Amino acid sequence: MKEPASPPVVAIKGLSLTYEAADGPVYALSNVDLQIAEGEFISFIGPSGCGKTTLLRVIADLEQPTGGDIHVNGVGPEEARLRRDYGFVFQAPALYPWRTIQKNIELPLEIFGVSKAERREKASKQLELVNLKGFENKFPWQLSGGMQQRASIARALSFDPKLLLMDEPFGALDEIVRDHLNEQLLKLWDKTGKTVLFVTHSIPEAVFLSSKIVVMSPRPGRIIDIIDASVLGRDRTLDIRETPEFLKIAHRVREGLRAGHSYDD
Repeated sequence: MKEPASPPVVAIKGLSLTYEAADGPVYALSNVDLQIAEGEFISFIGPSGCGKTTLLRVIADLEQPTGGDIHVNGVGPEEARLRRDYGFVFQAPALYPWRTIQKNIELPLEIFGVSKAERREKASKQLELVNLKGFENKFPWQLSGGMQQRASIARALSFDPKLLLMDEPFGALDEIVRDHLNEQLLKLWDKTGKTVLFVTHSIPEAVFLSSKIVVMSPRPGRIIDIIDASVLGRDRTLDIRETPEFLKIAHRVREGLRAGHSYDD
């Protein structure tokens, strides 16, 4: 007997978001339908201003939709946030310069009232997970940009959220560091089994990291295509970017962006 499918971690139906501006309404998202299963790595890609980050922020209860329905783990985004279902990694590491790396990672746990001993234990595990063991007593300004972003990932994971939301976390880094962090993020995803939602402008990054790629149109943000990249497997190295399978998926992403006029000025 076939087991029933697990309910989606994120279920979005007919989602829209319109901002009221001084010179008229801004249509950020329009009629978005999306379902995300537990343990998936979903990348959102599209032109600047297409609503990728806005959609991520709606899921995280940082923005409020003006139409449609959204459920996260069976509840609304606000309840999911209050249950601490999310860890959020922003474009910049946003680490406090006067706190050590250890203390930065402990910060959410400190806010949640976790005991000092438990905070230290959890932070130590996350430092090991992101390969920052030995840097716990350093300050953010003593670390490279890539190491700072790894610390921010450890902070987001410190309270063991069910979802990891990442808004272009490697966008400001050079290509060599970015490639290295992409490989590390895949290993982290494999170790933790988290559901990851990842915003990017990079086609190679989206294809390399993802189990599925969500291609979005220019504003108002709509979903043009959802591309299955699981055929690449989970044990990926950077060499996979030269394979026919990888190039075929990258071509489909590019064609989706062109179809949505993403290359227009």
